Amino acid sequence: MFDYFIWGGAGLSVLGLAGLVWTIVRVMSARKANLSDDELRAIVQSVLPWNMAALFVSVIGLMLVILGISMG
Repeated sequence: MFDYFIWGGAGLSVLGLAGLVWTIVRVMSARKANLSDDELRAIVQSVLPWNMAALFVSVIGLMLVILGISMG
């Protein structure tokens, strides 16, 4: 039963990690595009909620993994 927590949590952690990689790639490509400060700031502000959501999903996934290991 707790194997589902472990594998589900691992899946959520990978999903969160993919979101973090996407936000990093998005900001790095914006930095390489030689945009003005205002345009770069707008892109970073638009990516920030996605970054926080990806961190949240990753943390929840890691919590599920730890719960599954400790209970199972």
